[in-house]
Amino acid sequence: MKHECAVVDPAAELGDNVEIGPFAVIEAHAVVGDGCRIGPGAVVHSHARLGPRTHLHAGAIVGGAPQDLAFDLDAVSYVEVGADCHIREGVTIHRGTKPETVTRLGDRCFLMANSHVAHNCQLGNDVIMANNALLGGYVEVADGAFISGNAVVHQFCRIGRLAMLSGLSGASKDVPPFCILLNMESNLLAGLNVVGMRRAGLGAEERKAVKKVYQILFRQNLNIKQALEQVREEFSEGPAAELWKFVEASKRGVCAARQDLSS
Repeated sequence: MKHECAVVDPAAELGDNVEIGPFAVIEAHAVVGDGCRIGPGAVVHSHARLGPRTHLHAGAIVGGAPQDLAFDLDAVSYVEVGADCHIREGVTIHRGTKPETVTRLGDRCFLMANSHVAHNCQLGNDVIMANNALLGGYVEVADGAFISGNAVVHQFCRIGRLAMLSGLSGASKDVPPFCILLNMESNLLAGLNVVGMRRAGLGAEERKAVKKVYQILFRQNLNIKQALEQVREEFSEGPAAELWKFVEASKRGVCAARQDLSS
């Protein structure tokens, strides 16, 4: 169902049972999946793709040109949004900055009002971004991460699975999986996201192992090489191994733990 004041290019591809509100714009070569809802004034730019049952609220913009001075406006690049996502009012999601590159969101992502996903970001499934949270270009956010209100992430950073960035926090280094970034601070870990791990189905023994790896990596005054040598021997699989492997793979360096806080 399309409102009479909506503008839909004939070259756009619409699925079944799509609802389009007044003054919404769907540009040529955009793809809108079955059951999507496009709110008033929302824009789906060319070469953006929305998965089934995704809801764009009023004023959301998907697929706009990246905020990159080197971007060629004639370049063809993409945004792909998964199924069952909720993109709230005023959210902006920009397409890739280089030709044929993609900004991608997984399934069931929830982006609250005025949050921003910059060019070439890669979000996993079930990612939540609260109001005014901002991701720089090429940021990678793993499944189930929670980015609180007014938190900011520098370009090229990685946010691990089930990590939580507290309100007003900032990350210019990688945030390891299962960890909490301290509120109103930059690059300081407050401990482990125990509640998030429990809700995600990690058992007691898995959580215990993650805590032990966290302690070795961040609380025993070892350098990274020493800490990794220690945890490799004892933790070869499961979430605990996921934690140390993330740290091992970091190119930007990882956030440090604040030593006067318990984990």
